[in-house]
Amino acid sequence: MTSLEQPLRYPDLASPTFMTRRAWWLVVVNVLFPGAAQVLAGNRRLGRFGMGATLTAWAIVVLALLLGVLWRPALISIVTFGPVLFLGQVLLVGYAVLWLVLTLDTLRLVRVIKTAPRARAWIAVSATVLMVFFSGTAAYAAFLTGGVNSAISQIFTPGPSVEPIDGRYNFLVIGTDSDPQREAENMGMRSDTTQVISVDASTGAATIIGLPRDLHDIPFPAASPLASVYPDGYTESAAEYCVESACLNTIMTDVNMNYADLYPQAAVDGVPAGVFGMMDAASGVTGLPIQFYVVIDMPALVTLIDALGGVDIVVPERTAIAEPGTAEEDVPEWIESGPQHLDGYHAVMFARTRWSGTGDYDRMVRQQLLQESLLAQVNPGNVLAKFQDIAVAGTSLLKTNVPQTMLGYFVDLGVKTKSQPLTHIALTPFDPSWPVDPLAPDYPGLQSYLQSALFPPAPSTSPDAG
Repeated sequence: MTSLEQPLRYPDLASPTFMTRRAWWLVVVNVLFPGAAQVLAGNRRLGRFGMGATLTAWAIVVLALLLGVLWRPALISIVTFGPVLFLGQVLLVGYAVLWLVLTLDTLRLVRVIKTAPRARAWIAVSATVLMVFFSGTAAYAAFLTGGVNSAISQIFTPGPSVEPIDGRYNFLVIGTDSDPQREAENMGMRSDTTQVISVDASTGAATIIGLPRDLHDIPFPAASPLASVYPDGYTESAAEYCVESACLNTIMTDVNMNYADLYPQAAVDGVPAGVFGMMDAASGVTGLPIQFYVVIDMPALVTLIDALGGVDIVVPERTAIAEPGTAEEDVPEWIESGPQHLDGYHAVMFARTRWSGTGDYDRMVRQQLLQESLLAQVNPGNVLAKFQDIAVAGTSLLKTNVPQTMLGYFVDLGVKTKSQPLTHIALTPFDPSWPVDPLAPDYPGLQSYLQSALFPPAPSTSPDAG
């Protein structure tokens, strides 16, 4: 028996001064090394179990930190893997219970009644507060872990990893409008905004290509089932829903209503079949292979932004929240120009309103501005602070066919993307780089331009240089 253990296990009960020092010692030891108090002064078997659990927990933390520094994608892949998350949740609950048991047993070992009268309340309160803090933290971490596991399983799909094509990953991002009236009419979701995001698989450099809703004569790739339905392209003369002011965005409704059987994978993924029709359309327009879709429900975006505490946006010009054609004096509400902190409703309306003179084209600029503002302001701190609200909003907001197995890779790639400026290409008549007439687009010319923008030739080196 050690000299330290002797007075702790067999104390002088008649000395309040000694018992007070002993009490504080046991309380501190229980915090610094749970289980040590029992090894020194109580049930050694319980103490060794507690110390072993503590050492195991610290080993896992150190290993995670090392892996995060040396191989971050691997760490993210591990901690977002469903069975690992479930195991982690079980272990955290177990550790929370163990810490509770060890602290209560430490309070028993302290023998508060034998300490100095003035110290009794402080010892009991300190031990209790520390117990609630550490045990509660472990329990809350278990709760968050369960939330992460549930959200990941609902948002992402199972499946193998997908290799980049020509060094890039191409995503179709669709902002949908889940109008209850449209659901009642069995028309399903409609696409409200459409973008292709092409990301360099090595550097994370991203290009956002906006696709206006009024694009016409949309070609489909030869491999698309819609190529035989619309061999001359999706246009007013052939498509029931295509009109001058809205054509591209009606493809989702058309497929949902008439051609859902062409895309059986949609039912497996739990998304409208029109999402796959839009992927084929985006590929036909841009000439890029679209590997993934990301569906964002616009009404749910309101909840997400509110969960994040709102978003700061520098509004370029006074923006009306009103239907197109509303007289200026009849506009019910304005978002003023300059720096603004917007809640979810006003942020989404800022991005969606088509009241301005160029309607959809101004709106595309505002949507990109909202995207960049959100990307800049989302960080681990505000996500953790509002995690549960964000998780609930996220499961309603997002649906994607990105495999869970690639989540770690894409999170790491997203960190690289966030550190560099985004490139924007707006396929509108006002794009200075490549203006597009939406009623008569030059798709071969557009695709050639996009290829040169995404895959610029390497700078030539002259043998006489230098």
